[in-house]
Amino acid sequence: MPDRASQRRRIFLMRHGSVTYFDESGKPILPETVSLNELGREQASAAGRAFAADQIRFDRVIVSGLPRTVETARRVLMETGQDIEPETWPELEEIRGGRLSAIPEHELKSAFTGVFEGLVGEDQRFLGGESVGELMDRIHPAIARLRSDKEWDTVLLVLHGGVNCAILSLALTGQRMFLGGLSQMAGCINALDVGEDDNDWVVRFANYAPPGPLQAQARSTTMEQLFEQYKKWR
Repeated sequence: MPDRASQRRRIFLMRHGSVTYFDESGKPILPETVSLNELGREQASAAGRAFAADQIRFDRVIVSGLPRTVETARRVLMETGQDIEPETWPELEEIRGGRLSAIPEHELKSAFTGVFEGLVGEDQRFLGGESVGELMDRIHPAIARLRSDKEWDTVLLVLHGGVNCAILSLALTGQRMFLGGLSQMAGCINALDVGEDDNDWVVRFANYAPPGPLQAQARSTTMEQLFEQYKKWR
């Protein structure tokens, strides 16, 4: 009988490459429409080269459908030389914000950063919009559906920072929890192995960013940076 480890399959979980959410004045750009910026394109290609160097082959590629995930996936596949059409799973879109203009001034910082600080309560809302609990309500069933399909061995998911936190939190704890402090650099790669049992997760590595794996200059989070950009407009 094969041992438990030999039955595990590999999920490569990426965050999309860098995008520009605010213009130079701090005015928001509709997040559903943004595509990769120059840095993001290089990050996506660098991730693809890392996969190609180890001759990684994907059986399936899944994206949220937002342009930044589709473009990242296509650049990865261009480097690996695989002709795979990414599957769109809209339930894996990023945690959804509300109207920034409706957030009171004194709640603004928490609205930007609160979802990504410590052990986050399910009622914590992102930018006045979707709550962490609502995010997990759609992410957890999607991951269960993916795991229940036995026709793949290696899959690439190209998703978002908040979504990746939800998946990593589930993998690390085996519970319905959200660990907000799990940093996800733009274009990063995580590797998760999954077995037959629902609680059989192995987090092989997390937040590996091929262009600068030591992340020597990184001190602030993505949402802290975006908060500073938005303050110019507000």
